[in-house]
Amino acid sequence: MDKPDLSRRRLLRLGAAAVPLAALGPGLVGTAFADAAFADTAPAAAPAAGPAPTLRMPAETDPHVRTFMAWPGPSAAWGLQLPAVQRDIANLAKEISRFEPVVMVIGPELVAAAAPLCDTTGVPGSRGITFLPVSNDDLWIRDFGPTFLVGPGTVAGLDTNFNGWGKTGTSYEQNFAKDARAAAVLLAQYGIARVQAPFVGEGGSLETDGQGTLLATVSSLVNPNRNPGLSQDEVEQRLKTSLGMEKVIWLPGLAGQDITDGHIDCVARFSAPGRVILDRPAPNSTSMWLRVYTEAKRVLQTATDARGRALTIVELPGPEYSKIRGKGSSFLSSYTNHYTVNGAVLVPQFGHQEADDAARAILAAEYPGRTVVPVVIDAIANGGGGIHCATQSQPVVPAAL
Repeated sequence: MDKPDLSRRRLLRLGAAAVPLAALGPGLVGTAFADAAFADTAPAAAPAAGPAPTLRMPAETDPHVRTFMAWPGPSAAWGLQLPAVQRDIANLAKEISRFEPVVMVIGPELVAAAAPLCDTTGVPGSRGITFLPVSNDDLWIRDFGPTFLVGPGTVAGLDTNFNGWGKTGTSYEQNFAKDARAAAVLLAQYGIARVQAPFVGEGGSLETDGQGTLLATVSSLVNPNRNPGLSQDEVEQRLKTSLGMEKVIWLPGLAGQDITDGHIDCVARFSAPGRVILDRPAPNSTSMWLRVYTEAKRVLQTATDARGRALTIVELPGPEYSKIRGKGSSFLSSYTNHYTVNGAVLVPQFGHQEADDAARAILAAEYPGRTVVPVVIDAIANGGGGIHCATQSQPVVPAAL
């Protein structure tokens, strides 16, 4: 495992003062490292000594300290599209920075070239984009970065043992050795406790209401390319134990048709406890994706959450493929792959105006009080991912009991 470069144990901020990590006390965790704009959200003191608090995965709609993103470099599988992808990532980061600080994981040798693209001068209300020099391969930090867990007065990062989506030896194989180490290095840089998951998976395969219910797909997690030899019940128990869940609602998903084997964050998402946004492909979509939607709806219609509530299903129709702007063979046209930040929800726009407008209206109704921010991500989407795939939130630490 790469060790953090101690000469770089500082954050290089664009448009704000640098925050040297070395100046932070070793006993502090989580939002003790919050950016200045969010310093008032951190607990006033470390929790008192006693039994370790129970950790749980919070809802994404809970308040954030910051958003982590990752800068794709030459080792990523983008080829000639890399400059366009980097521009998309920079633009997305700048939009997010209007609502909360952004930390960009980036290879140290790429900082100078990325800095002009990520300059937040002229971005109204920007909280800034910070570069964190950590070697990585690609931009999918939702999957290779830590999945954050919280407890009273504390935060930890769950390392889900990223293995390149289990695609070694397949046509989907790409470099991931640096990404596989990034979660541990990132957490060490921030002094956040690292918890190693008892399963192999990715952050995009995990969706929670923050009240003990997890949504997941069988195709992604109960798959020999991640968890060979484990039954669905065994995977479920490991998820419950490590994520603080009481119930897992399994959707079938679809294996082998995309690099993720059908991540949940393109199928169904919680907008609030008891409310699930369900991705509905356009009527002329490929039959296998229509089947994913039909099977997911069937499960959700009869499911109850950890507190015994029936689920309200809100369908989010996708765009028609023929009307998508700038599409390629791997284009991910899922509005369900949106991302909530403090006070806003960022939604992709694909060029099918009617569908884009409808998605914004539906998400505005589902996230009342949040600004709906449309973002064009054509280059990212051409790589089979979206806004949610390219982001990971660090939650505010709950108050100590």
